[in-house]
Amino acid sequence: HSSGCGCASLSRNALTTDYTDLYNDYESEELSENAILQPINPLEDLVLIEGGSFLMGTNNPILLSDGESPRRQVTVSSFYIDKYEVSNDKYLEFVKSTNYSTESELFGWSFVFESAIPYNNKKDITEAVYGAEWWLPVNGSYWREPEGPGTDVFKTNRGNLPAVHISWNDAKRFCEWKGGRLPTEAEWEFAARGGKEGLMYPWGNTLKPKGEHKANIFQGTFPQPNIAEDGYEFLCPVDAFGPQNDFGLYNMIGNAWEWVEDWYTVKHITSPQVNPKGPLFGKEKAKKGGSFLCIKSFCYRYRTAARYHSTPDSATLNTGFRCVRDVDVKSNDLTDEL
Repeated sequence: HSSGCGCASLSRNALTTDYTDLYNDYESEELSENAILQPINPLEDLVLIEGGSFLMGTNNPILLSDGESPRRQVTVSSFYIDKYEVSNDKYLEFVKSTNYSTESELFGWSFVFESAIPYNNKKDITEAVYGAEWWLPVNGSYWREPEGPGTDVFKTNRGNLPAVHISWNDAKRFCEWKGGRLPTEAEWEFAARGGKEGLMYPWGNTLKPKGEHKANIFQGTFPQPNIAEDGYEFLCPVDAFGPQNDFGLYNMIGNAWEWVEDWYTVKHITSPQVNPKGPLFGKEKAKKGGSFLCIKSFCYRYRTAARYHSTPDSATLNTGFRCVRDVDVKSNDLTDEL
């Protein structure tokens, strides 16, 4: 199913379809008031990726319209990348330091997957997205209250889950504040491949080696509720499942989509490239890795070569990010803070 979970349809002006609540018998559950998890030690958050050449993309694309092919030689310089997706705890530090308001806060709403929305936040919704009616605009949803009012992540023990409802613009601002930037698509894929060539996933070609779940993706029949065989119906902690590759990176695929710097295109330069940054202009930004809503039968985009796209101001319950930082060639150390 090439349209997948409908993420690419979720621009801010996409609401065209009347929505009728089909779940009047749904009873909302009280969210627990647990202690906030402590942030991960910041000294352990960055992984040095030694530069090198690799084959980006694939010559065996599964979703032809996504621009997964052709396979092409790319060289990237050394860089540091976050070991984990940016968590709510980390995003809170940014907000406290800068008083930054995300685009979801400025717009006053964001897109939430229907089965995640508490009844009280869903009962008055009248619009949806044509072809992706399982995504609903929830007033008051943003990174701190991802399912709308009353769903504060810090009152529900979710500080260590990825910050979501983050637009590309929001993610870029955070990375700049940290003295870094968003990864290019080439850097992201190079890091995700973990030094190996031609594999379907960061760890190999078998989704569940020896029956072990390695990523937070969807199980069941989409868009019915996720049966959560991997232990998570929605998002999971940024350090869940263990490292996915030999570089020691967590949740590169699954959990939350991750923004990259590049404008999205399906027309790739096939000659060898060094540190490619994508087109100079575009309408949508690329994102990588898939999310907890991806499933092979409907949105097979949790593969290393897979990719998708959204407008820079769009935000959803399943879109987050991680940052990279340049390496100072002379000292082989982190560049100075911006």
